[in-house]
Amino acid sequence: MKQLRRTSLYDTHVAAGARMVPFAGWEMPVQYSGIVDEHRAVRTRAGLFDVSHMGEVAVTGPGARGSVQWLITNDAGRLRPGEGLYSPMCAAHGGILDDLTVFCLDEGRFLLVVNAATTAQDVRWISGQVSDAQADDRSEELALLALQGPRAAAILQRIARTDLATLRAFAMREGIDVGGVPAIVSRTGYTGEDGFEIVCPWDRAPAVWNSLVGAGRDDGLVPCGLGARDTLRLEAGFMLYGSDIDETTTPLEAPLAWTVKWDKGDFSGRAALAAQKARGVARKLVGFELLDRAIARPGYHLTSGGRTVGTVTSGTFGPWVNKSIGMGYVERAAAGTGTPLEADIRGKAARAVVVKLPFYRRMAGS
Repeated sequence: MKQLRRTSLYDTHVAAGARMVPFAGWEMPVQYSGIVDEHRAVRTRAGLFDVSHMGEVAVTGPGARGSVQWLITNDAGRLRPGEGLYSPMCAAHGGILDDLTVFCLDEGRFLLVVNAATTAQDVRWISGQVSDAQADDRSEELALLALQGPRAAAILQRIARTDLATLRAFAMREGIDVGGVPAIVSRTGYTGEDGFEIVCPWDRAPAVWNSLVGAGRDDGLVPCGLGARDTLRLEAGFMLYGSDIDETTTPLEAPLAWTVKWDKGDFSGRAALAAQKARGVARKLVGFELLDRAIARPGYHLTSGGRTVGTVTSGTFGPWVNKSIGMGYVERAAAGTGTPLEADIRGKAARAVVVKLPFYRRMAGS
């Protein structure tokens, strides 16, 4: 059995009482005080996540911008230094190889943050696709922390020597001093709340973590595990790679058509996606709420009129929205908001209805 990898914060997590579990080849904290408690802390105060298991790939050289533009469906051509965006990265057949965040450090340097389970294959794919540029896997050098919640900015501001008010959504800045450690700070996250992701040297992550915990103590900051990260992202309508999207799904089937920029020129998967757009998709990824007391887990069938029309890809009880929610692919005819469905839960039908995503959206200014 292959040994699980550990982030540089492993000892910190164990000392804080985290429950550690295997995830994507890593031993990661799933919870500290409890998933519901951590979830609600992020919605009302702030939570701190170790997401150092995710990968970082640097694309550098004269052809860096053109290479990134080819790799992703979104438009890297519009990025100025200090700006970022979210995008799928597709294979030639249009299937999603990964979804990632892309940052333009400067004209010849881009940083791609990729998913943990796909890092190795992403590095191989990116390395084979770049032109007049070089792709370097920096995942073993860099750690990644996520500070999320309505009090995140105030907490980080106490130990970051920069004016965070000037850092808008998806903007990033290099060389920020965070508790005495040089870091890349971006205003990004995966929870539906305001927040920041902090890239720092691998061995300095414990120092940054401890500085943030100290700075946030009076604001009710709590350490959070992957359990709360999953419930938070589902409430916010964010897709999880390997569950809601993968190589068998396309951005047009998932609610990611907005990331496909047809007017930017050619990109990997363009021809296949254009053909799919012309003929129309046969299925769509939708959000649904259960009307009965039950939870629809991934893999459960979704039915309509006694006929299977789709499959659940994510499902849980939303601690903040206070209802059972999920996402799944259904036939196009069953994808309209308000469409009644039933989830087949161990042979029992639970009533459900298609709803507009996201399930939760934070109020402006909160």
